[in-house]
Amino acid sequence: MSLIKFNRNRFPWNTFGHLDTDNFFSDDFFVEEASWPAMNVKEHKANFEIELAAPGFNKKDFQITLKDRNLEVSAENSAEQVDTEKDYTRKEFSYSSFKRAMHLPDAVDDSKEVKATYKNGILTLELQKKEETKENPKKIIAVN
Repeated sequence: MSLIKFNRNRFPWNTFGHLDTDNFFSDDFFVEEASWPAMNVKEHKANFEIELAAPGFNKKDFQITLKDRNLEVSAENSAEQVDTEKDYTRKEFSYSSFKRAMHLPDAVDDSKEVKATYKNGILTLELQKKEETKENPKKIIAVN
């Protein structure tokens, strides 16, 4: 049996109670993989915004699916270049892909449309919140 050191610094969002208590992004999103894009998560009053750094892709390379409160983002592309000069031939090709999945928290309204935009190498997903979770007014408790 081997032990794997837990790095608490990998989980800076634990201080954001809403994300932590709902186990937001609890599945395989946080397994360290060099080929996975960096991700930012922003929580607004009406929605969650997810940004994935995915340079080198085109809009048509992405596949985004939502089923049973599981959101999956994947992309795949390839390029090939052939140069023939003098007595040699050079052929270069590249292939890149990633696939990430997560279980959405209860606060996300999965019946609403997920908006996806891709600009300057950043894929942005906008997930709407349920009406009852949009406003969480502060309660003042009187001491008797």
